[in-house]
Amino acid sequence: MSGGGTPRGAATRRAAADGLLASLGVAVQYIGLAQADPASGVWPVAAGRAAAVVLLLPSAWRHLPEFRQPTARLVQALVIGAGAALGLALYLWAAHQQMLALAVVLASLYPAIPTVLGLALLHEKVSRQQVAGLLAAAGAVVLLTLG
Repeated sequence: MSGGGTPRGAATRRAAADGLLASLGVAVQYIGLAQADPASGVWPVAAGRAAAVVLLLPSAWRHLPEFRQPTARLVQALVIGAGAALGLALYLWAAHQQMLALAVVLASLYPAIPTVLGLALLHEKVSRQQVAGLLAAAGAVVLLTLG
């Protein structure tokens, strides 16, 4: 649903490999959070966010000049990070409420949000494939809510 004009060849293979690796990381994170004891509160989310920072810090440090941004951009990044942490905390809560199947499916719909925002706020052009993906995602949400 979020696909756009993508170059073919080596760049596509690299992007696909990056996407698969990121998906594996998300899956491991979801599985790990589902295993957390309810008594642990939101500490599993905090530990995951801290681990992500520790993992990415060497690369960010190496490319520090490229990361210099205006203060407004840094604030936006912090808000996005806080939103991601909130999403993970809500996922953790859903997992503890035995709503894991629903939570995983809904969390997997995250590409719909930037797609819809791009269409609504940036007036991006939508392809038939994106329309089909968004309609399928909306249909899945409706079917999930019906039980």
